Amino acid sequence: MIAELGHYFTVLALGLAILQAVFPLIGAARQDGRMMIIGRPAAYGQFMFSLAAFIALTYSYIVSDFSVAVVARNSHSLKPLLYKISGVWGNHEGSILLWVMFLALFGAMVAYFGRNLPKTLQARVLAIQAMIGVGFYLFMLLTSNPFDRLATVPFEGNGLNPLLQDPGLAFHPPFLYLGYVGLSVAFSFAIAALIEGRVDPAWARWVRPWTLLAWVFLTIGIVLGSWWAYYELGWGGWWGWDPVENASFMPWLVATALLHSAIVVEKRDTLKSWTVLLAIIAFSFSLLGTFIVRSGIITSVHAFATDPERGMFILMFLALVIGGSFLLFALRADKLQAGGMFAPISRESGLVINNLFLSVAAAVVLYGTLHPLLSDAIFGVKSSVGAPFFNLVFGFLMIPLVMIMGLGVHLKWKRADIKGLLQRLKVITGLSLLAVVMTLYITYGGEIMPAIWMGLGVWLLLSMFQELGSRIKLGQVPLSNSLRRLTRQPRSSWGMSLGHLGFAVGLIGIIATSSWGLEQQKVMRIGDSMAIGDYVLTLDDVVPVAGPNYSAVRGIITVQPKSGPSFVALPESRTYISSPMTTTEGSVKTTMTGDLFIVIGDAQSSGRWGVRVYYKPMQVWLWIGATIMVIGGMISLSDRRYRIGSPQGKKKNAKLTAAKETKGSAAHAV
Repeated sequence: MIAELGHYFTVLALGLAILQAVFPLIGAARQDGRMMIIGRPAAYGQFMFSLAAFIALTYSYIVSDFSVAVVARNSHSLKPLLYKISGVWGNHEGSILLWVMFLALFGAMVAYFGRNLPKTLQARVLAIQAMIGVGFYLFMLLTSNPFDRLATVPFEGNGLNPLLQDPGLAFHPPFLYLGYVGLSVAFSFAIAALIEGRVDPAWARWVRPWTLLAWVFLTIGIVLGSWWAYYELGWGGWWGWDPVENASFMPWLVATALLHSAIVVEKRDTLKSWTVLLAIIAFSFSLLGTFIVRSGIITSVHAFATDPERGMFILMFLALVIGGSFLLFALRADKLQAGGMFAPISRESGLVINNLFLSVAAAVVLYGTLHPLLSDAIFGVKSSVGAPFFNLVFGFLMIPLVMIMGLGVHLKWKRADIKGLLQRLKVITGLSLLAVVMTLYITYGGEIMPAIWMGLGVWLLLSMFQELGSRIKLGQVPLSNSLRRLTRQPRSSWGMSLGHLGFAVGLIGIIATSSWGLEQQKVMRIGDSMAIGDYVLTLDDVVPVAGPNYSAVRGIITVQPKSGPSFVALPESRTYISSPMTTTEGSVKTTMTGDLFIVIGDAQSSGRWGVRVYYKPMQVWLWIGATIMVIGGMISLSDRRYRIGSPQGKKKNAKLTAAKETKGSAAHAV
């Protein structure tokens, strides 16, 4: 009964999505307020029904209702509750339901928080959101119904893929989907602007918070996925340029460019067409990622479906949405006239160059991801594009980007004095060169590029601190005044500073862990020892362990650092009961200077065990940097200027306006 209710709620949500897609759009064209207003209650109702459908499917997982086909294929009665719930989106059908629920959620948020938008703009944005929803509802109901019943009910389910039974993977997909779907709002604003033929600074102010929200969610989702790959797969890495990893990275790059481009539209009323195009491309990459994951055209640990019918449906939908939006852009982009001008040396120019490199980087990732598929499909030639290509090309593109990031925050709007700027930056430039020399000295005999990259990371880090210091006039006014200025900085400025600062910290971590990591492998008996870096490891014992739905062997390894007390590491090798598969649970000792990562492998002959050990210098800096970036984005979102339509803000503005008018009248009377 619960599954049938879920199916019924999904159909009702589809019906409301159709109403939301049709009537507000017609009303906006006719300037009919009664038709336009339909979009808001329809958006609320669509979200409520999609949420009810999702709750119904979640309930089926919690109670292990194996009469529901998707539950029988992806759950097991012995699974912990967390993984029963995460199993809802750990498969194709459930993940699509989660997608449409988030899409409806963002539509309801636009309806609520966009109450002070121009009525025609809000109506068109809600209608376009609903059109996207109609496509996904039809895809789910026609090819991927999560509420299908089985004629013969099995006694037990197949269980969730053991690789997905992990806290990191429990929360990784929802955040990633929130990022993907969040970009649909920017897309809807872009299409609505093309229909109206108008983009202005107010439009940019409306688009920025939605883009920033999607960017924050995408960042969290990507980092959670990297963290999971780091400690769960047992290979000691956090990024492998997997096609599905790339599918989430491409919209993140374009969303980053869109954020910076929207700033130029807001400040200078220019780059309008480019900003609209970026909004279209960002969501197009989100849809492309959906196609890659679910079409079966690639093999990946992240991929869900291999049904050609589903892949063809998504491909047709993708062609309709992307092709239609680009056609509309070609027809209407000339209506978006540029506004203010700026000098070649200015903050606007820095943001434009920033956009250029981010866009080219996204194009490189797209080429590397799709080239093997297109080469095979068009020419019948098998080829592969691996990490060396991405690391080389992407790495060289990032060098000027990081330099511009450090330089651009010091540039003034409209026109900047480059000579004076270089004079002010000479100290941090010298310190950055010193960092390069010191790195080469410490890693004598190593490669030069990691040292250059380390210098760039230091350059960006110091640049952000100097920019903040100049903003509060540190050293130019009494310290108490500087501290007062520090506390009065706008939250959006704090967000910008923390975002770039986090990127610099993460960059330093990436360079260190990628360039100077160590690896050792050894087949060990009980009592054997091995050394790596400043650590000596001794295998004391290997014992069996019973989990809730798996059996495991646990290594007991004593680790003696060169300096400091010893500690015990407990890596495990797990074999799951349902969906039989062996996974690794590495033991990670984290410090600010580096991670010691220990993995125990399969049993060998004569009571010996394979042990792999990795030392990852400054790995934690990557996670800290990403966390700072997310915090920066959230602080920016909390800026009152981004809370469009806040009733409190309206009241304050109304009172302020009334006070000014009263004061003006009194002055006139005098």
